[in-house]
Amino acid sequence: MQIFSLKHRLFVSASGILVLAALHDTARCAGAAPVGDLRTPDRVVASGHKPHVKSALQAQNKENIDVTSNRQSVSLSVDGGGGMMRRETAAYSVQTVTKQFIDQKSPTSSVLDLVKTMPSLNVSSADTSGMHGGGIESRGLTDADIAILLDGVPASSAGYIDQNVDSENLERISVSPSASALEAPVTTSAGGVMREETLTPSHRMGGTMDFSYGTNNLSREFLRLQSGDIGNTGVRFYVSGSHTHARQWMGAGTNDRQHIDFGLQKDFQNASSIKLYFSWNNNQIMVDNYATEEQFKAYKHTGAGYNRSGYSATGGNDNYWKNNISHFNTVFLVMPVHVVLSRKLTLDVTPYFYDALGWDSWGIGQSSAGQYSLGNGSALPGGQQLVQAWNAYSQPDVGVTAKLGYDIDSHNHFSVGYWYANNFSKIGFPINVSYSGATTPGNPHTALYTADGKRALAGLTNTGYEIHSIFVQDEARYLHNKLRIIAGFKFMMTNYWMKNLLASSSTSNAHLGANSTVPLPQLSISYDIDDHSQVYVHGEGDFRQPDPSAIQAVTGMPKNQYSIKEELGYRYHDKYVMLDLSLFNYNITNRLMSTYLGGGVFGTANAGNQTVRGFDLMVAARPIHHFSPYASFEYLHATLDSNVPYGGSYLRTKGYEAPMAPKVMANFGLSYDDTHFFGNFALHYASSQSVTLTGDQRMPGYVTDSLSVGYRFKPFSFLKSPTFKMNFQNLTGAVVRTGPVGIATNATQGQLLDGTTLAAGSGAQFYVLPRFSMTGTISTDF
Repeated sequence: MQIFSLKHRLFVSASGILVLAALHDTARCAGAAPVGDLRTPDRVVASGHKPHVKSALQAQNKENIDVTSNRQSVSLSVDGGGGMMRRETAAYSVQTVTKQFIDQKSPTSSVLDLVKTMPSLNVSSADTSGMHGGGIESRGLTDADIAILLDGVPASSAGYIDQNVDSENLERISVSPSASALEAPVTTSAGGVMREETLTPSHRMGGTMDFSYGTNNLSREFLRLQSGDIGNTGVRFYVSGSHTHARQWMGAGTNDRQHIDFGLQKDFQNASSIKLYFSWNNNQIMVDNYATEEQFKAYKHTGAGYNRSGYSATGGNDNYWKNNISHFNTVFLVMPVHVVLSRKLTLDVTPYFYDALGWDSWGIGQSSAGQYSLGNGSALPGGQQLVQAWNAYSQPDVGVTAKLGYDIDSHNHFSVGYWYANNFSKIGFPINVSYSGATTPGNPHTALYTADGKRALAGLTNTGYEIHSIFVQDEARYLHNKLRIIAGFKFMMTNYWMKNLLASSSTSNAHLGANSTVPLPQLSISYDIDDHSQVYVHGEGDFRQPDPSAIQAVTGMPKNQYSIKEELGYRYHDKYVMLDLSLFNYNITNRLMSTYLGGGVFGTANAGNQTVRGFDLMVAARPIHHFSPYASFEYLHATLDSNVPYGGSYLRTKGYEAPMAPKVMANFGLSYDDTHFFGNFALHYASSQSVTLTGDQRMPGYVTDSLSVGYRFKPFSFLKSPTFKMNFQNLTGAVVRTGPVGIATNATQGQLLDGTTLAAGSGAQFYVLPRFSMTGTISTDF
């Protein structure tokens, strides 16, 4: 054995095995992924942390290090299935895709495109270019119940998830469908937590660039520059920019996206660190029409489209695509700071900031003579195209988390923390005139005024919330680190509101709001049976408050949703295969459901109580002759446990199948990588599901598929890794629905509990799987 001691790293060569170990505890450092718990049996512990177990590396002083090696543990990769599954050790279910899998997919892929093969998720995407976001179903819940975190703090929701980060700057994506770490700054985690972890800047100066071109006139350019280590400062950073442009896959219109990412890392010799991530995103994309069942069937059988139309010079321009635009600028900033105060004491502080400015617009018919005036006082003639917008004048989301960690003894690590968040949104519904209906298409929307000189507004609201949260937790390890017990408690105090700024104080619903105090306990226990097997049990309480910006669409203030969740699991891994089985049970009170109101606007309403139970199974193999298979399966049984209030009576829903909860989902994947040729094939199946509360409308099951193939060339000149790849979606050209856009009350005429007639409803609107698409990408590091 040869040992070479360096200042920050340790290289060990033993029997041809090379080990690179950073001298810090990744599970404790800011920016680590708590849902994955990266600690392995041979744990590496930071200076400033007292190890709970005997480590493979024991530091005596700065330059004298004792080294032992474990041939088996070193040789085992943490990934399986070509990066579609990762070895996990957390005491709850964690489902992860890693950089290996992400790099095989198209750079245009949004996070939703990358997690479609996870067993607990049924994902719907609205387009082929990754710019439209989409929707998520998870264990009978939706993306409204899933906390989406970027580097540990709240980021854009599933409908706008493309705004968060470019896929080239993602290290991994993890989903814990039943659990959220106590320190996670979340209130909407009944459906678990999705974590996006951004790239850590490289120690080497250089960069990456790629160019993609594909179906629907898709073009995308990306460039990232890495500073490498800047002298002896411990600082390194990267900056990247991308531009994406594509035509709508159905109907008229185009989409455009510009994005900038900036990441910085500052390391200190005592294992303290500062990480900073900043992003800016500008989107100008279509506000889609979503198909009703009748529109979908017409498209499937006759080819008749249902999305936005081209310009028409003779009225009827509500559906003209330039009158139905989403134009948003977003900024995101997070700065995790990890401070080693002493050998036993650490401090983690993470401030964050997010803001989104822009609008979603839609056509609302034509003007009447004298109805409105322009800014110069002249009357607007009749017959002019009118446009209304959901306009976010300001949406800042500001917060900070702080956690103090202390090693009580060799078995117990205690932590206490605090989270503060303040969210404020000023939302208006201005009415404008679009000259596209009378003269030349594409002119900007122009502000309108009423007869008394006031801005024409269909609504103006102030919505938001303030959160104070404290949490305590103890992590205990016994029996040579085989038994791990984590017990904690979070107490949240929230105040949220919706103010109608156009209504007088005496007007009904001029001001809605509520204060809540919520206790949220957690308990996790895991036990390592041997070097290959682990069992775990997890239980926690979660709550969800209504989204203040969606309260405006309902009468009265919805109640908070509360969930009690239990999970029992088993894991196995060896040098050939890894397996993860989890059984789960949820009991949900005052279920909050999102209803789609059109124009990109959602409402929120209570829908009684719900029970969810089932199991997830994941299995993956490590490379066998360069092939890595993967498979997953979920069985789900979700029911509504009460009749839902409706119109002074109740809908007959008790005992019905919960909507958006397919009973069976399955995935299969096969990856190949011989360092030059690589590829991945993925298949997803979801069974039929109810899409209305009354269960009178169902969406049939469906299958989707994707294929990636590519080749890495040898380095040439300054090109370190020239690569070409092709990505294909919907290989069979299937015309299927992949999920509803929000939940509908009913589709057909029925009867309420008191015997009165329930009029026929419009039913659900649906995401439709985009047609076959192909994207080619050339890329290289330099």
